[in-house]
Amino acid sequence: MINKLKLQSIINKYYLGVNESVKWEIKDNSLTIDFMTPSKDVIGKLTCNDFELEDSKLAIYDTKKLQNLISICSGDLLLEFEKMNKIYTKLNISDLNFNLSYALSDPLLINKVGEVNEADWVVELNLTTEDINNIIKAKSALAQIDNMLITTTTNLDGEDVIEFVFGDESGHNNKITYQISGDIKETGIKLPFNSDMFKTILQSNKDMEGGKLLLSSMGLMRLDFSLDGITSKYFMVRRAEAEY
Repeated sequence: MINKLKLQSIINKYYLGVNESVKWEIKDNSLTIDFMTPSKDVIGKLTCNDFELEDSKLAIYDTKKLQNLISICSGDLLLEFEKMNKIYTKLNISDLNFNLSYALSDPLLINKVGEVNEADWVVELNLTTEDINNIIKAKSALAQIDNMLITTTTNLDGEDVIEFVFGDESGHNNKITYQISGDIKETGIKLPFNSDMFKTILQSNKDMEGGKLLLSSMGLMRLDFSLDGITSKYFMVRRAEAEY
């Protein structure tokens, strides 16, 4: 049995509104899901250490349809599988009132997720729940702009800080800047990222107890979140200058 809200939280953390097709790998009561956005600008991994189901590999081809099915349920859910010739073909979901059946895909139809090498991190900071909420609010205030510039600089007190800049850096249009202090080894960094995807990742992990952000000077960002046996990790690459 698994609580509906917990299952929805797991799915939201990898789906991000775009990652439809993934493999769920269950081994020793632990669930692992590797994922990559269609644009390949985000690669991630989600794990859940308390997922008491038989060892299996499930090919989820249309995550949105699975979300829609789960949404009508309530409380604790019973998950069961059907398979044919050693391939899992159906995921059956039931609560006290509903019995649902979701058709699983052929694992060969799920694209392989790329690998990311760890970088030399020049920025490391903790994102508190307040920071996450404030960054989401800043992005929402300029919802039509999908650009975010991350810079490292020195504030008025002489402290090294990281700035999240939403809007036009040229100063001709609206702009919001949010500062956070952290372990910063290099100042003067200016890196553009997709603010829509960054906001989606933060929103999908609002139920976690904050998070950690690491940044390389070459333009790779890593975001880590964890709570109650669930961990989510995201690698996000900078935007090309032409996109910003």
